[in-house]
Amino acid sequence: MIPLNLPQTELKLTRKNDQIFVWCPIRKKKLVLTPEEWVRQHFIAYLINDLDISQGRIVSEFSLSYNNMSRRADIVVMNEFGQPYIIVECKAPQIPLSDKTFFQIAQYQNSIPAKILILTNGLEHLSMKVDSQKETKTGDLLSVSTWHSN
Repeated sequence: MIPLNLPQTELKLTRKNDQIFVWCPIRKKKLVLTPEEWVRQHFIAYLINDLDISQGRIVSEFSLSYNNMSRRADIVVMNEFGQPYIIVECKAPQIPLSDKTFFQIAQYQNSIPAKILILTNGLEHLSMKVDSQKETKTGDLLSVSTWHSN
């Protein structure tokens, strides 16, 4: 897997036959290490280790319904009242952040009224704050795109 533009972290990796698995501290199980999972687990580590967010406030693969279809948000961070506050959509590093990926997280926000939306492919990070007064989304809430991996 390629180095990401996120703080370095030690992921718990294991190999079984020809597959590599990563331990997810949120879901409490080993998952197949795909490029998207590589990004998701690094971002979860960033939330816990660098932003000091309690594991108990983080949900991975948060189930939701949009237009009567089941969907899953990659990461949802709850506020102190147990309500969704941040939605994070993770893409594999080779997937560019685009209007299509923004549309996906915007759909999730219609079902999960979070205040902050973050799109990441591990190399680029976009964040938006939802302005519930104007019901619009404005960019540049966080400047995470300036991180450099070690």
